[in-house]
Amino acid sequence: MKKYIYWVCLVLVVFLPSVSHAEEGSFIQWQSTNVQLLRGFDYEIGAQDRTIATFEHAHGHRYGDFYMFVDYTWPDGGDENYYAEFSPRLSLGKVTGKDFSYGLIKDVFISTTIEKPEDQKARYLYGGAVDLNLPGFKFFKTNLYVRDDPNLDKTYQVTLGWNRPFEIKGQKFLIEGFADFSGDAGAGKEAHQLIVPRFLMDVGHATGLNEGKLFMGVEWQYWHNKFGVGGVTESVPQLQMKYTF
Repeated sequence: MKKYIYWVCLVLVVFLPSVSHAEEGSFIQWQSTNVQLLRGFDYEIGAQDRTIATFEHAHGHRYGDFYMFVDYTWPDGGDENYYAEFSPRLSLGKVTGKDFSYGLIKDVFISTTIEKPEDQKARYLYGGAVDLNLPGFKFFKTNLYVRDDPNLDKTYQVTLGWNRPFEIKGQKFLIEGFADFSGDAGAGKEAHQLIVPRFLMDVGHATGLNEGKLFMGVEWQYWHNKFGVGGVTESVPQLQMKYTF
């Protein structure tokens, strides 16, 4: 299985960007692909220190959008493992041809996500989403799901995602990230909150090389009741390098 994940990631890195560019202006309307390398310390569950490589891809198409990522983790003194999410959404505006924008609302979606940890059954999330048009933000997404884990009770999950570029004294920076707020799922799994903001500097711009390609900075992972385990709260800084294709 791990060899399979290696090959899948390699194909995605090579194939998805080229397909998106080839189809741009027709079915695929925009695309963004990047790889990330993180190094974190003092995690609460599992190995205390670890290195994480992430492949991340998103694109918009004629009927909605699609987002996915694969994390591959190398714990210090432990076995490597992977975790993946796939999130297709249907835009009601695009599908019906009607304008759903109103005030700060940009569009309305039918929203789904599949979560797949290694050696565990897939978890399914389904519901609706509203994208907001906030000043200065490239995007701000809000998703409200029914969370269906085959090993637990159904519950709710609210997922936010954001991206805001800005400048300070001629240097370019990026604040982005996501947050998950999940309900009590029974079997001793308490409500938990995962908030992951990133503060990144556009190193390509600062060094006079390719702007908008290479970013470096810090990702902060705050996880209250991690994995639904009551009383376990994690607050971990992670050094991050991100390259966008």
